Amino acid sequence: MQKQSKSIFNIAAMLGLIFVWAALPAQAQDKKPAASPAAKVTQTVGSAKINIDYSRPSVKGRKVWGELVPMGEVWRTGANAATVFETDKPVMIQGKELPAGKYALFTIPGEKEWTIIFNSDAGQWGAYKYEKGKDVLRVTAKPEKAAAMTEMLTIELAADGKAAIIWENVKVPFMVKAK
Repeated sequence: MQKQSKSIFNIAAMLGLIFVWAALPAQAQDKKPAASPAAKVTQTVGSAKINIDYSRPSVKGRKVWGELVPMGEVWRTGANAATVFETDKPVMIQGKELPAGKYALFTIPGEKEWTIIFNSDAGQWGAYKYEKGKDVLRVTAKPEKAAAMTEMLTIELAADGKAAIIWENVKVPFMVKAK
């Protein structure tokens, strides 16, 4: 009987070791960097505190504008969940008022002009359920050639209110001012 108990114990211990060993590769996979890592921009412009939460897709050798991101169509301005733009006080975007609040930031890329959209449904995944009727503000901006190729999407916001969406070889500057 005692020999049988030892055998059962040894089998159980061996199975436990096999289970732990098999789980190790799964844990190692969790440590891979995200394909489109999360990023956050926090800036005070005048008296307004602004947060922009977005995911940063990479070019990865692809043609972005007109292929990966179609021209003339609503884009989530990043990857994964829609980019979120939040301000604790009203601000002026390109000279138009945006009330304090939390917004999904969408864009419609174009060769000569982009539309930047602040939509009241800030909890969206992508732009799959985008509704134009929930737009709080739409402004336009002129795209320009970026100073250098930017592999990962970058959104900038300086204390003086100069903002930009930069990816691949395109930079879309726009102004944010305290009201």
